[in-house]
Amino acid sequence: MALRPLLRHQAVPITALAAAITLYPKNTAYAETQDAPHARKPIYDDVSFTPDPTPTANPDPATSPRPTSSSTPTDRLATQIKRTRLFLHGHVENLEHSTNNFLTGALRLESSFANTVASLAPPRGTLERRNLLPGSIYVLVAAMAGSIMTRNRNILLRATVPGAIGVGVAYAVLPITMQNVGNLIWSYEERYPVIRDNHLRIKSSVQHFYETGKAHSQMGLAMAEEKVHGVRESVEDWVKQGK
Repeated sequence: MALRPLLRHQAVPITALAAAITLYPKNTAYAETQDAPHARKPIYDDVSFTPDPTPTANPDPATSPRPTSSSTPTDRLATQIKRTRLFLHGHVENLEHSTNNFLTGALRLESSFANTVASLAPPRGTLERRNLLPGSIYVLVAAMAGSIMTRNRNILLRATVPGAIGVGVAYAVLPITMQNVGNLIWSYEERYPVIRDNHLRIKSSVQHFYETGKAHSQMGLAMAEEKVHGVRESVEDWVKQGK
């Protein structure tokens, strides 16, 4: 009778202890993997994670995968369109560079020609600069007169006399301009030794002929003056004797 109250007071803890023993897990739970369906793995084990290799920023075109024969028609069409666009772009760019180079050369040639023509004019403030247009007209008229004088002559005279007369009048009327023209022609002749040597030879011959003619003319003038002086003395003596 004495044990019944004691068992009545300990019934609740014993029941709780039995429930705890019954619910305590005796085996470890495992998670199934896709690679091994029948292999069991603990749920709380650490999972090793291996990251994927990072792709390079600029892959090598030689090692990059090329479209294979298994590519779709759309991919092949896009590749052909890309090649065509690159081909056209290259040719258009070459044409643009050629056009730019041609225009640059033409502008440079025009500027050089304008500067050359401007360098032939006499300096500002000179009398020849103010009379440049009338002097040019005189030169043209002289050349036309030479052509008229030799129109019934042989072809050699018709080809040389008008030019010679025009050049002579130009040196007389426009000396500074003709000197600039001569210097320009000489600068071009220096590039070709054969033309330069021939020019020097012809120039030397002309100067020798001019100096010889000048000396002969002076000698003839002196002889004429001497004869005139002799004739004058003779006339004076004859007049004196007549008196």
